Amino acid sequence: MDLDQLAALRTPEGAAALDAAARVADGDPLAAASALRAAGVPAGLAAAALTQAGLRRRAAAKFGPVAAGMFLTRAGLEQATRGAVAARRAERLRAAGVRTLADLGCGLGADALAAARAGIRVYGVEADPLTAAMAAANAEAAGLADLFTVECGDATAFDVSRVDAVFCDPARRATGTGRRIFDPSAYSPPWDFVTALAERVPRTVVKVAPGIDHGLIPAGAEAEWVSVAGDLVEAALWCGRLAEVPRRATILRDDPAIPAVRLVGSGDREAAVGPVRRFLHDPDAAVVRAHLVAELADELDATLADPAIAYLYTDAPRRNPFTRCLEITDVLPFSLKRLRALLRDRGVGRVEILKRGSALTPEQLRRDLRLSGDAATSLVLTRVAGQPTVLLCQPVPRTTGDEPA
Repeated sequence: MDLDQLAALRTPEGAAALDAAARVADGDPLAAASALRAAGVPAGLAAAALTQAGLRRRAAAKFGPVAAGMFLTRAGLEQATRGAVAARRAERLRAAGVRTLADLGCGLGADALAAARAGIRVYGVEADPLTAAMAAANAEAAGLADLFTVECGDATAFDVSRVDAVFCDPARRATGTGRRIFDPSAYSPPWDFVTALAERVPRTVVKVAPGIDHGLIPAGAEAEWVSVAGDLVEAALWCGRLAEVPRRATILRDDPAIPAVRLVGSGDREAAVGPVRRFLHDPDAAVVRAHLVAELADELDATLADPAIAYLYTDAPRRNPFTRCLEITDVLPFSLKRLRALLRDRGVGRVEILKRGSALTPEQLRRDLRLSGDAATSLVLTRVAGQPTVLLCQPVPRTTGDEPA
């Protein structure tokens, strides 16, 4: 995709090609291309339309129905914020009194569009000309061009005194190759610029990778990890006046009608350690990444069985939206031979394998167990007091009360 192809897709002929591509894009690629060419669509336009149709199908999982009218790149789609997360962030900014926002490194515009839908005036800056043009096209397609404008340029040169707040999602993939960048100094904009924003702008939000080193979190910032329907999708730093707590874990559902649930705390506490008890609780990854296992343990009246492993144990089932609960039936020092014999005796042919603190590969273990039978169980590979251990468990069914209220 280049600027000329994008321009062609935005013509009436291009719109017709996109409609035709959407109808055939889920079939064989060669057959789809042949169908468009047979309909009189030039080869180059057909290829661009089919690429967009494929990306739009993938984007539906992130953006919902609005994805059908967006212009996308593969790299931009991978880094773009999910619609539910962007909408919640926009509402929090609006509730904090933000009326004008700079989106520095706006990408395809997912966050900026959510902010514009919340009534915030957004000024987007994007270094890549094609991505900037797509963001502008997305604003126009959404009917938000009056609230979200895009300029192609250097995000570090934007005059932040023009706005109430700044949002920055540094590019974490290399231009051209698309490879992930793990060194923050190589982000675009670079990390030193990003962290300096918090000192210059009283309201700053920075989207970061969920695996961010806690040592990189600026002093006084709130670090939030967000999980959607069980998947950890991002972390964000809320700086200056936007910071409310040191650490926060937030769980969202795909259904926007279900409110978010939040767990907050200092992020520097340690949970008590005790023996394995009857029920195991597997915390959501947002809780683990936010270092809020101790706060969750308080809610559950739970303990750890190993100080380095984030599995929590209780004597009674504790249904909680931040955890999955399993009932422990057996506790064994790990031995492949003994485990295989036990599962064979019980007729176990299907296992779910969970692991924390184990170097074993679930796929290889499944092959080594040579399972047969009709029964099912859950295997938890972990450590107890530093020793490799396997727990046989049965999931405790969720109830309506487990979902956010």
